[in-house]
Amino acid sequence: MAVGAKTGVGTEVPALAGVPLLGSLFELKSDSLGTYLRARQQHGDVVRITAGPPGLRVELYCVFSAEGAQQVLASESANFRKDTPFYQEIRNSFGNGLLTSQDEDYLRQRRLVQPLFTRRRVDGYAGAVAAETEAAVASWERAPDGVVDVADQMMHLALRAVARILFGTDVEATVDVVDRCFPVITEYVLRRGYSPANFPRSWPTPANKRAAAAMDELYAVCDKIIGERRTAPADSPGEDLLTLLAAAKSSDDGEFDASELRDQVLIFLLAGHETTATSLAFALHLLARHPEEQKRAREEIGRVLGDRTPEAADLDRLPYLTQVLKETMRLYPAAPVIGRNAIAATEVDGHTIPAGANVILAPWVTHRHPLHWPDPDRFDPERFTPEAEAGRPRYAWFPFGGGPRACIGQHFSMLESVIALAVILRAYEFEAVDTEIPVSAGITLQTDGPARCRVRRLDR
Repeated sequence: MAVGAKTGVGTEVPALAGVPLLGSLFELKSDSLGTYLRARQQHGDVVRITAGPPGLRVELYCVFSAEGAQQVLASESANFRKDTPFYQEIRNSFGNGLLTSQDEDYLRQRRLVQPLFTRRRVDGYAGAVAAETEAAVASWERAPDGVVDVADQMMHLALRAVARILFGTDVEATVDVVDRCFPVITEYVLRRGYSPANFPRSWPTPANKRAAAAMDELYAVCDKIIGERRTAPADSPGEDLLTLLAAAKSSDDGEFDASELRDQVLIFLLAGHETTATSLAFALHLLARHPEEQKRAREEIGRVLGDRTPEAADLDRLPYLTQVLKETMRLYPAAPVIGRNAIAATEVDGHTIPAGANVILAPWVTHRHPLHWPDPDRFDPERFTPEAEAGRPRYAWFPFGGGPRACIGQHFSMLESVIALAVILRAYEFEAVDTEIPVSAGITLQTDGPARCRVRRLDR
């Protein structure tokens, strides 16, 4: 039993009612996020959900409180590991990088990578983000009827930005491949990760063959660029992240070999563009639906920036824009669900979660908990003034996870998002065409329909 586990005094976890034989299988498949919300509303902060037929049944122990999230991710994180089928599928497809590795593998990788994500180092990427944003939105003036799908546009922008930072001048060689291969691989991971039983990956099924082809193509382009970096002359170092990763070493941890480098690159591509794209797209859509908040954000941008290009130091000079982004990440967290496996029985919020349990944290639900968020579905950036933040528990808002596995790229994500929003909102005014956007939980939060806005150029 892990040190610090509190056991033996908790009460039985209440269960969400399901249908005979299959439990809540169809509810989870059709609307998992809505099912988790309903579970908390009906039964409280720790709820057991069963799904699947006998013999293939899965039990999920869902923890929805801020205090429970802190236990699982931070104070008792040793009791909760990433040994889940879903993380294993991500690991099998995208490699054993920082997102998926564990134990000494994770600690070694984190020590090697941490110096590359200091605030000073990350701040150096601000110019690349601004330049990619300017280039991405230049074409919007030619959009038919002035309408753009901000979900598609922000996915493209975030991919180009992270690819440029990772690969430097090799960005063009990777963007098309990632754009083509990632959807195939992520759909495959989702299908297998949520299925109670799967065919072996080695079997020549159509799905296995499609995914294998996509992975082969993606791996090949990464391996080619990595090979070129490792054989580059020592007197011509680059400043892109891949070059720095290839040079990372220490006497205790050694350095990354070619396979480990590819794993880190793939995880950075996955985590670094889909999450930021989600935050940017929903920030624009929410501002398009709330013209007063959009106006206030634009006035702050104009007052701080004037006509100059935003830089890293402006992150602290744009507090309202940062509040807009944080409120967006509350309502639409890019990682709406986080899974863990309990390796020791642990008392959480007065209930015992047994050893071996599949544990679900849901920022989607905790970020709407009425104890901390009055009128939780309302968009209100004022929730994130310094005074308001100081009055809430640390884990009432955790879009970047927390504890020893907190996202290493959270400062980069905030920097990229604030700079991109500043560039976009200074140039365009937004009006929502689609007032509601259906979403679902994938590897990251997925839009299940268009997120169209009508845009009007302001600086012409």
